[in-house]
Amino acid sequence: MTGHISSIARIASAPSDRPFVVAQLGQSLDGRIATLSGESQWINKTEALIHVHRIRAAVDAVIVGVGTVVADDPLLNVRRVPGRNPARIVIDPKGRMPATAKLLAEDGARRIIVRATGCAQPPVYGADVLEVPANRDGQLAPREVIAALFRAGLRTFLVEGGAGTVSGFIDGGAVDRLHVLVAPVILGSGKPGLTLKPIDRLAQALRPAADVHVLADGDVLFDCDMRISHGE
Repeated sequence: MTGHISSIARIASAPSDRPFVVAQLGQSLDGRIATLSGESQWINKTEALIHVHRIRAAVDAVIVGVGTVVADDPLLNVRRVPGRNPARIVIDPKGRMPATAKLLAEDGARRIIVRATGCAQPPVYGADVLEVPANRDGQLAPREVIAALFRAGLRTFLVEGGAGTVSGFIDGGAVDRLHVLVAPVILGSGKPGLTLKPIDRLAQALRPAADVHVLADGDVLFDCDMRISHGE
C-alpha cells in the first residue's frame, strides 16, 4: 500500500502550472510484456493491477496509442478501486481508431482522439478530435501532444501503453515519473518492454532516482523520477 500512497501523493502535489506525466509498464523479471503469441494476461498480479487503477483514478487523463486499442480494446476506466474515471486519450496520427472501441462508451469521462493535423479520416462518434502537427515520420511528438492536452484543460496524465508509446514518451523527454511493475516470472522470450534509442556507452544510460516497493502479493514497483538521474 505504501507505493500506492506515495505515488498518488506525488500526483496530487504536482505543480499546477505545467503538465505532470506518469508512464507505467508491467513486465516479467526478464523484461518481457507478452509472450511471442502476444499473451500478456496476467504477467502481473492483482496488487499491480490495483496500483494502475489507483493511478487512473488520481490523474486527469489516461493515454494509450491506437495500436493498443486495436490489439486489446481496453476500457481504461476505474473498476478495482473507488474513484472517478479519467479522460481517455488515444494517440492516433492517421485515423485508425475503431468506431466500436470500448473506451468510447459514454460514462461521463471525456474521450479525445489526437490526430495529425490534416488527417482526412472522419470524426469518431463519441470523441473529440485534437490535431497536432506530425513530424517527418508522420508521428506526433509526445511533448506536443501533452502541450495540446494541457491547453485543453488536462494537467495530470498516465501513459499506459503500449510499450512503444511509453518508450516514445521517455525518448521524447515527456515523462516525469515512470512506474515499472515487475512480476517474479521469467518468460525467456516474447515482446520486450522499453525499447529506447540506442546508446554507445553506459555513461549515456538513464539512471533515474527510484523508490522501490514490494507489493503485497510479490510484484515489485519501481517508482522512478525521470527528472533526476544518478550517474555512476
